[in-house]
Amino acid sequence: MVHTEHSPDIVQAQRDWIRTYNSLAEAPTGSNTRLRRRLIDLSRRLVQDVPREQLADLRRQTEEKS
Repeated sequence: MVHTEHSPDIVQAQRDWIRTYNSLAEAPTGSNTRLRRRLIDLSRRLVQDVPREQLADLRRQTEEKS
């Protein structure tokens, strides 16, 4: 396990990703374009700013602080 402290804005982006993903899962099929775009934007940011080997650690850190 890597165990790196991530910046507060990255942790917030991960929290937003989780919330958006859950909202998308519950949204009616015809009204989810905005949520899909938001999820793509957040995913892009996380992939660009967090090294791949630290993504699981970021998810754990996000869950611990929630």
